[in-house]
Amino acid sequence: MSDSIIDTLHEADVALSVEAGQFRDHAAVEAAGFLSEIADQPPAFTLAAVATVAGLVSGRSRLAEGGLRALASLWVATQIKSRIKSAVVRTRPYKLLEEGHYETGVNGPDEPDYNSFPSGHTADAVAAARAIGRVAPNAGGPMLAAAGIVGLVQVPRAKHHLADVVAGAVVGLVAEAAVSALFDAARIRPRLRAGLRDRRG
Repeated sequence: MSDSIIDTLHEADVALSVEAGQFRDHAAVEAAGFLSEIADQPPAFTLAAVATVAGLVSGRSRLAEGGLRALASLWVATQIKSRIKSAVVRTRPYKLLEEGHYETGVNGPDEPDYNSFPSGHTADAVAAARAIGRVAPNAGGPMLAAAGIVGLVQVPRAKHHLADVVAGAVVGLVAEAAVSALFDAARIRPRLRAGLRDRRG
């Protein structure tokens, strides 16, 4: 992809953020944004941990497996996005809207206002959705749709640019795929089921 095309896409991405950010105080955007906070690290990890413990205590292997997969996927996604954020500088849309300041590059200030890329909320939401879909296939589609909403609402919230959301989704998919491959290689599902069955017996 040529530099001119990349520059054009980048400019369009920033312009979209400016336009969409005008709706950040709209009641619907605020409500959707509030609900999207379930994908922030503390609540996401807490819910996954609760599901894991509940599954282990109750002997429900699918619930325990889903919780474990989500926990592991969230952890990997967090590691990936944190390393990218520490290296890539991109001003968040709200700072651009409020102060007219925007910059992007590498090895700049490692601060929240400049850590827009990639979207951690999106990465976590997609990773968890895919993890849950592994043990509950019928829920996979609705969960991914919800993850998509979590990601997309970050644009009118002026928290992230659209490219940040797309990158976050890729991070979530990669993280979950890596965890799934590890779970399959280690035969976590049959081991977990056998362990819970033996405990009940």
